[in-house]
Amino acid sequence: MEINENLTDVLNDLIRINNDRIAGYKRAADEADNNDVDLKAIFHRMAEESRQYISELTREVVKLGGEPATGTTASGKIYRAWMDVKATFTGNDREAVLTSCEYGEDAAQKSYQEALTSDETLSIDIRQLIANQKASLQISHDTIKKYRDMYRNTNSDNLKDADNLTSSTGLTGTTSSNYGSSSRSGNLSDRDRLTDSDNSGGSGDSGNSGNLRGNL
Repeated sequence: MEINENLTDVLNDLIRINNDRIAGYKRAADEADNNDVDLKAIFHRMAEESRQYISELTREVVKLGGEPATGTTASGKIYRAWMDVKATFTGNDREAVLTSCEYGEDAAQKSYQEALTSDETLSIDIRQLIANQKASLQISHDTIKKYRDMYRNTNSDNLKDADNLTSSTGLTGTTSSNYGSSSRSGNLSDRDRLTDSDNSGGSGDSGNSGNLRGNL
């Protein structure tokens, strides 16, 4: 049986792409905080998705008489997108991690599109297989993007709340300061009244002294 090496190369490239994807999502899941249950579940699901695709692609390579690929892409097309996952998770920046994952999904879409538009003749079954996987990967891409946008909006709202809190605190401080000034003014007025009262009392004493001298 003659091996169509060009076609097996196309399929093996997709196998490597999915191996990249598994490695990336596995790392993302390992580095995610235990409280990020939803993200961990998504990352594990994405990795499992690629394992299924690899199994389907491997069967086609074997049918063609080729040797299925086992490693990642030589250039690490997708895995490279997750290289800084540990650093971003350490900084608790979920938006940055999801942005990296979206970049990886974009790379996967590009690779599948290149496979479908390659000069190599694809059988109807193989073309349909690649198209179906690409469509499913697009759904995964959109899921990652949705979560990325959600965290981005959450971060934006938190910043607005912080700004509002700062503004509110500034106003409260000003009001308290004014209140303090009013209180001090009030205290000064009280002291002035006491002084006037003392002076009045002093005048009374002088008058009494005059009366005593007159009687004498």
